[in-house]
Amino acid sequence: MLQSEMIPPDPNLLISQMVPVMGILSGILISGFVVLGPVGRAIGDVVRHLFGAGGKKTALPPEELDAMHARFDAIQHQLTEIAERQDFAERMLAQTRERGALPAGGREGGHG
Repeated sequence: MLQSEMIPPDPNLLISQMVPVMGILSGILISGFVVLGPVGRAIGDVVRHLFGAGGKKTALPPEELDAMHARFDAIQHQLTEIAERQDFAERMLAQTRERGALPAGGREGGHG
């Protein structure tokens, strides 16, 4: 007579088959979070920056570029005036020292 008994599955066999499947699923889940999350966006921004895929978004419009040139020219003019005033002040100070109206420099006179 044939007896049809069900043999229970071996738990070690089930575990050895489930571990790789669970590893793959968790790897897919973690990779999805990395790719779709803020880390993935940051990596994508770096790649776009390195390969120039961002286009010329950083270029200034002509109006802003002209304004920047005007500001630069004004700053350059002010710097030139400051340099001239400094030269004048140094010449005046040197002349005053030559006449003996000022001490030569350093800490003379006991000021502490």
